[in-house]
Amino acid sequence: MLTKFKQTLFLVIALVISTSTFANDPYNDMQVAADKIFNTMKEQSASIKSNPNKLKDIVRADLLPYVQVKYAGALILGDAYKSATKEQQTAYFTAFENYLVQAFAQALSMYNGQTYQVEKSKDLTNKSLVSIRVLLNQPDKNQQPIRIDFQWRKNTVTGEWKAYDLTAEGVSMVTTKQNEWATILRQSGIDALTKQLNDLSNRKIDPNEKQKG
Repeated sequence: MLTKFKQTLFLVIALVISTSTFANDPYNDMQVAADKIFNTMKEQSASIKSNPNKLKDIVRADLLPYVQVKYAGALILGDAYKSATKEQQTAYFTAFENYLVQAFAQALSMYNGQTYQVEKSKDLTNKSLVSIRVLLNQPDKNQQPIRIDFQWRKNTVTGEWKAYDLTAEGVSMVTTKQNEWATILRQSGIDALTKQLNDLSNRKIDPNEKQKG
């Protein structure tokens, strides 16, 4: 009886795991995320105008679920990730996630009604990395669209696709932050970087301010 129970339990667990590891479509998720973000911004435009910090809530709810925060953060840390303690890693990833929320929200504060176009789906057979292009079309038709390429990665364990980097006009966020934060990591260590990220993430969103940090 106990053996049958165990067999049934293992079967249920296997079904749950197989369902959770079913690969999602990153192209579809990219479209869904874009639609969510810009539709919410339109619906809440009045409240966002009076309190731009609401953009942080939008980013956390509509964009962050599609981002591999720990993978991106570990890439940026490089060798410093392996030498950090578990406590340091946990504190850093929390600070890094909050920093991403602030950075994306600040970038979205520059949005002024551009239309957008997400690249159509492509065959994902035997692929574990894909770049998905998003074009922001300027109101002035004489201006070229702003091109943003989101890098998506398939998790080797769960099979789930999530974004881990973005390239705006040819500049990678991960590579940029690796270069920017290398000095503080080398001279002062991960704790100093974590403190810096906490300070940056606490800044208020200002549509009139150029993005920093």
